[in-house]
Amino acid sequence: EAELEAAREEARKNWDLYLRSQADLENYRKRMQREKQDLARFANESLLREFLPVIDNLQRAVDHAREQQNDSGALLEGVQMTLDQFARTLEKFGVTPIEAAGQAFDPAVHEAMGQVVSEDLPPNHVAQELQKGYRLHDRLLRPALVMVSKAPEGGSEAETGADTGDAAQQNE
Repeated sequence: EAELEAAREEARKNWDLYLRSQADLENYRKRMQREKQDLARFANESLLREFLPVIDNLQRAVDHAREQQNDSGALLEGVQMTLDQFARTLEKFGVTPIEAAGQAFDPAVHEAMGQVVSEDLPPNHVAQELQKGYRLHDRLLRPALVMVSKAPEGGSEAETGADTGDAAQQNE
């Protein structure tokens, strides 16, 4: 009878330990969920903080342009400084521009918007960059929108048009 009572007491202790462990696990799950939500909510905090000086410089440029109504040079200088600061800020976070002009067309990083005849570039090269593309570290953030060169009339136009057309279709 004493052994049975000792076994029951140990079973009660184990049951209490089990219930406490379950409660601890549930509390841990709730805490992890709250931390995950906070992380998602505030993940951009440092990025947004870095943008504030950029906004300040834009405001200064606009204010200065209003004061100097006839002097567009000062506005241009202010906007250029802002663009430079913005580019440096993006680089801090691993965002880099994709070099496109004059490069061979690459559907992995370029989106062809059309073709232009070019005597200066070989066929299937970027003749004009319409919108700059960007990478975030090694990942494509946004493709560069480009115009692709093609041979002048009488050259191997059919061949280059087919190649670029295939590349543009792959990108869509």
